[in-house]
Amino acid sequence: MSRTAAHITALTVMVFLVVAPCLAADPAPAKAARAGGPSAIMIGASDLRWNDVPDFPGVKMAALQGDPNAGAAHFFIKLPAGFSAPLHFHNPDHWVAVVSGTILLAPEELPEKRLGPGSGFGFTGKKRHTTKCAEGADCVLFVDARGKWDVVPDEKK
Repeated sequence: MSRTAAHITALTVMVFLVVAPCLAADPAPAKAARAGGPSAIMIGASDLRWNDVPDFPGVKMAALQGDPNAGAAHFFIKLPAGFSAPLHFHNPDHWVAVVSGTILLAPEELPEKRLGPGSGFGFTGKKRHTTKCAEGADCVLFVDARGKWDVVPDEKK
């Protein structure tokens, strides 16, 4: 197994071990989990429902838990190779694991950082940043957003 494949496998296992207990595909498991009862959800890669993200051609999102358009959620986001978003921020605090591809992030006033599979990052307090997906491969990210997901363009001119 290559080092990259090993990182992807390890990350996938970690994500599901940490996140699976709090995921719910329908209200019944969610209610059981809130009530202290046992629950579980398992979603195979082929069962993910990828949806286009409006206003971002080629960008797709697949929710595992919650609705990113309505509130806190756990979801995958896929950026096409070469994708670039200018300076922006997100209202909710969020933490992200890089599943595949190489993401290039440049938080305002900090140097750009290249993050490959198995890497992670987080932004809180509406931290402004640029986001790019390196050429050569799509970037798949797993996002834990603590509120309704949005992309707010830089207001500075």
